[in-house]
Amino acid sequence: MRPPCGQRVASSRAAHLGTTRTGKEGSIDADLLRIPVGPGSIHVERYGHGGAPIVLLHGFGTSSFVWRNIAPEIALANRTAFALDLFGYGESDRPFDADYGIASETELVDRALTAMRLPKATVVGLDLGGAVALRLAATRPERVERLLLVNPIALDEIPAGDVTSLQRNTARFAIRTTRSILGAAPILGEVLRRSVVDEEHMPDKLVARYLAPYVGSEGLEHLLLLARSIDDEDMDDIELGTLPQPTLIVWGDRDPWVDAKFPEKLADTIPGSRLVRLPGVGRLVPEEDPEALVSLLLEFIGAAALRD
Repeated sequence: MRPPCGQRVASSRAAHLGTTRTGKEGSIDADLLRIPVGPGSIHVERYGHGGAPIVLLHGFGTSSFVWRNIAPEIALANRTAFALDLFGYGESDRPFDADYGIASETELVDRALTAMRLPKATVVGLDLGGAVALRLAATRPERVERLLLVNPIALDEIPAGDVTSLQRNTARFAIRTTRSILGAAPILGEVLRRSVVDEEHMPDKLVARYLAPYVGSEGLEHLLLLARSIDDEDMDDIELGTLPQPTLIVWGDRDPWVDAKFPEKLADTIPGSRLVRLPGVGRLVPEEDPEALVSLLLEFIGAAALRD
């Protein structure tokens, strides 16, 4: 059963998912929150208290779980990390008649920040979360202090290759997926494994964790609804050339879903942005090279010295 909207969950996710991070200051566990945003509630994992806020937005087919090795390090640097499940993803609500497009997700993230009394934050967006972060920075510039994009989807190729691949494979596995209790496993599992260079970073147990919201035919139908909701029109009105926020782009250069020229194009478009490539890393940077991502993030927000 889900807790009432806006209520803190007393127990920590770390207790049953292994997300406790033990550092020099002790273990860091997440406070689990339910944040009402209008059509439902968003699941938020908060690490740390009282420090400058860092909002973490996951990508398609993943959830706040992808930040489990990143968020605790932010807390150890005396900042507060807020890892959100986008609406319809992870443990956030998923009403059948809701809008799960980029524009709607951005509006709901904005409402969540208001509900959590966060007038301004550094926003980190991975994959689809990068598009949401970009739209938030453009449409609510007062909300975003700094912007960190981790392998964001190519804005001229929405939906991205992982989503179109999933849709093609749905047709190929139509009978198997509709009849199987495994739901999205045959298709989303393939997308997840291809999103890392070394499959040791995406073992079966981890794939199963990401697949948990999409078990059975209902889970598959919801995943396909999320995929259909990603529309390039939601980014047509965004002027990246006028973004005022300091911006860092971190790019795993073995991303199989986006053209290799896109990160330079994006960096050239956003004024004063900085691009850092991570060689031999795929799309899911938090899974393959969390240490490098943490280091770049803490340097970017000026917290590296505190953590050293």
